[in-house]
Amino acid sequence: MNQPATRRTLLATGAATLAVCCVGCGDDGGSSSAAASTSPGESSSASSGSGDGRALGSVGEIPEGGGKIFTAEKVVVTQPAKGEYKAFSAICTHQGCTLNKVADGTVDCPCHGSKFRISDGSVAHGPATEPLAAKEIMVHGNSIHLS
Repeated sequence: MNQPATRRTLLATGAATLAVCCVGCGDDGGSSSAAASTSPGESSSASSGSGDGRALGSVGEIPEGGGKIFTAEKVVVTQPAKGEYKAFSAICTHQGCTLNKVADGTVDCPCHGSKFRISDGSVAHGPATEPLAAKEIMVHGNSIHLS
């Protein structure tokens, strides 16, 4: 004997289907840090990706205590401490301007004066209130690659 589907049955089935579909969309459990702490001669990865990624430049282009903005890729790579490389979005979280300068331990926005720390992308000076998004990089020998 077939009974018509109840609202409760339909909702439960829909929720179960949604849960199964979303399993592949979750976090991979990896760290959100984009640091690649290496010596220039070492090969290390800040990502679990298997590819080499897009080459950005060499470690020699990133000054200790500073960084470099790769405008075409919209990425800033910093070296807060010797051999420690980090990458962040070069798009200001205030109103979407492209960051244009790395100086005095911050990455700066030309539009409204926001400044972000090179060590972690956090806001050093507003009006921005959100940190820069971390980007994954890999250091292979003297080359820095965007994952």
